[in-house]
Amino acid sequence: MTTYPARFISVSIDRDAREVYDFAAEPTNFPKWASGLASGVEKAGDDWTAEGPDGPIRIRFSPPNEFGVLDHVVTLSSGVEVLIPLRIVTNGGGCEVTLTLFQTPGVSDEAFETDAEWVQSDLRALKSLMES
Repeated sequence: MTTYPARFISVSIDRDAREVYDFAAEPTNFPKWASGLASGVEKAGDDWTAEGPDGPIRIRFSPPNEFGVLDHVVTLSSGVEVLIPLRIVTNGGGCEVTLTLFQTPGVSDEAFETDAEWVQSDLRALKSLMES
């Protein structure tokens, strides 16, 4: 069994965790803050489809829950599946939004750093939307 290098990328949001969860859990809101799902988010059976940076993608979201879990699996046009663990937890009167980014085989250190910066930018966009 192999584990991959991981980075935990977080942002604090000055808004109730439930409100942030409810907004972020709605797939049609993803294009407003998650640049990797930039357009065309549509329901497709139990999954969703969207246009990603490298072509069409399929997304399977965790079911709605009371624990702030927003995990999703993105299937790239190449067929590769990418697990994206995403959590929203209460922090005082606001919340922490944390995404775990894994450096999978074939991803260079430079590409991993670029991905981490991209995720941080997306989380900042979510923060801006939720605090405005």
